[in-house]
Amino acid sequence: MRSRAVRRIRMSVVLAAATSVSFTGLTASGAAADTPTPIATSGVWGIDFAGGTLHTVERGANGDRFVVSRAVSADGTSASERVGYGYADPFADGSHLEYVPCDAGTCVPMRNTGNGHMLSFFVSSTGAERAEIRIGPSALHWNEEPSVKGGRFVDATGNFYVYNATSTGKQYVDYSSPYRYTDLRMTRPITAASVWGARLWTANSAAGSVSAIDLKKKQVVETVSVGAPCSVKELQVVGRWVYWNCGPTGAAGVYDRTTKKKFTVPSGPALVGDGYLVRHDRTAGKLLLTDFHTNTAAAPREIADLPAGNTADQRRLTWSVDKFGGDIAYVGQDKAIHVVQSGVPAQGLFKIDSDLAEDSFDVKSTTGSQVWSSTWQLSKPADWAFTVKDAAGRTVRTIRSERPGTEPVVEWDGKTDAGQWVSSGTHHWTLTATAADGSGTYTTSDDLGVDGAQQGFHDQGGSAHGDLVTLNSSGTLTTHIANGTGGFAYKTSGGGWPAGTLAVPFGDTGSDRCAELLARMPNGELRRYTGKCGGAYQPGSSHAVIGSGWSQYDVLTSPGDLNGDGRADLVARQTTTGDMYFYAGTSAGKLAARVRIGTDWKTYGRITGVGDITGDGKADLIGHDRNGGLWRYDGLGNGTFAARQQVFKDWGRAYNALVGVGDLSGDGRPDIVVRNSYGELYRNDGNGKGGFGARVKLATGWQAYKGMF
Repeated sequence: MRSRAVRRIRMSVVLAAATSVSFTGLTASGAAADTPTPIATSGVWGIDFAGGTLHTVERGANGDRFVVSRAVSADGTSASERVGYGYADPFADGSHLEYVPCDAGTCVPMRNTGNGHMLSFFVSSTGAERAEIRIGPSALHWNEEPSVKGGRFVDATGNFYVYNATSTGKQYVDYSSPYRYTDLRMTRPITAASVWGARLWTANSAAGSVSAIDLKKKQVVETVSVGAPCSVKELQVVGRWVYWNCGPTGAAGVYDRTTKKKFTVPSGPALVGDGYLVRHDRTAGKLLLTDFHTNTAAAPREIADLPAGNTADQRRLTWSVDKFGGDIAYVGQDKAIHVVQSGVPAQGLFKIDSDLAEDSFDVKSTTGSQVWSSTWQLSKPADWAFTVKDAAGRTVRTIRSERPGTEPVVEWDGKTDAGQWVSSGTHHWTLTATAADGSGTYTTSDDLGVDGAQQGFHDQGGSAHGDLVTLNSSGTLTTHIANGTGGFAYKTSGGGWPAGTLAVPFGDTGSDRCAELLARMPNGELRRYTGKCGGAYQPGSSHAVIGSGWSQYDVLTSPGDLNGDGRADLVARQTTTGDMYFYAGTSAGKLAARVRIGTDWKTYGRITGVGDITGDGKADLIGHDRNGGLWRYDGLGNGTFAARQQVFKDWGRAYNALVGVGDLSGDGRPDIVVRNSYGELYRNDGNGKGGFGARVKLATGWQAYKGMF
């Protein structure tokens, strides 16, 4: 994942200076948390309901009007405290949200998108209108919308929206995401239209013909005949249901995209839910619901009293329908907001659309994204959990919905639940959502590469994979960068190293998450070279001298963190005695005084640190004895090791080099590499339980290297 480009991301929002006003004097007027509906108010000047969230215009404690939002429970019996979404009264310069006549005087015609966005038109002090897409309580997107007059939203779902403007005679379709700017703008003649996810449904000139345009591909992907005897005048699409009519008093019907059936429904201004429609019978003073989920329009039934009033079409002014598998909300004569359940079985939970970041991100990036930010819009409110697992299948991060029924919005910074960096490399994420009403689940998953996070054991390239360092007779020190599938992707080399140099891939002693390299020079000087995350080392590269007299050791190796303090440590064998010593890494990037941890280890021809090969979270060590046996020393987490355990009895006397190379295969478990006297290089994959699998040949001709580290 190291070489993957990170997509450039920019926010398509601006913080509005006026937004801060919306919180001044705003209190929960009669709407404390978990208050059963009806919700008492002092008046409502516009209402819309989508995705389990109510948006209304109400007065704050100071008497000014504000756009507010409330979350409504799936059973419609409780609502959260209201949250301000912007000032709704005129500003000092005369600018204001667009108002239209309604029975309350004037109301704000809003569109609730079902994912926390709220749409309206803003009228400047000069009378120019601009579509305002508020993507949260304190952020809005509007600077790229054209200046028009007579603007009115036609439809909206999630990040996609459609509106008409009488001044231009055009219809505008676009997209607004909280994380990415995507230019999907379409400007077209005004026609019947509805948007569901990334599909724009639009009427054709032929009677009953409608087509779906994939807005991301900008091409027609579906055309159906819905059975209308006219060129459709109004469309509302909710999942499988395509509602149409031939005008306010003309014929109306529904086409079921699943069963391909067509049937008529009552005419008149209506709002469509999942398997039903609601219309206001002004003569009777009732809200009537027509259930059509069985592909037959049942007899309308009364669901609420709503007087005729003086406004012919009161949709989203005094009443609204949550098309995302939800309920019906209306403002009663008591000025309270009432929520009524439809009683119609909803479809199961499914994805409407998603806006996913690239499949890798670099937490140290200065030009791309340092956070993996993605959103999903589901067909109804859901509780969800986003989990991330590392290459070994261990769950490292879990992000859950902050409150019941919210849309999945994920911002992952590459850290674990404990706030530590994960290992760089490939991870696997899973999103699991359960409908808030209990009717269905949705799951999706994929791989995700993380760069610039925590380096892996024996890592010199800046990933979770281990790398191999070699020195040839010409004095060239080469870092072989792992490809994560068991071999090497590329290499970097630096010359000028004297014969007898001994290199030790170490951990990061600073804060840049690039692992350092220790080098014991022929004169016994031990140096710590600043990590290069894949770059080449030369003797003159940036380094610090740790000390002298290190020629007394014939083995220098780092198993990783031996004492549990989070820093890499060093183990050394004294040539004359065979005694083993532990050097703890310090916070200053140096080594603490040595501690003897073993005596007379001369029986081993090769000793190497291997990281955690047993899966207990503690660094381990292995030794290859001169009779061909391979032994494991399990780290105890305190700088010492348990008694040795034999891994293989007669493993191979022909091996003349052994390196605990870290995770070379990409399965999250440390591996080892060996070279025989013929120059053949082999890999043995760790099984995570302290053992290794059968060898796999990687290369030949490696006898040219005088040192392998």
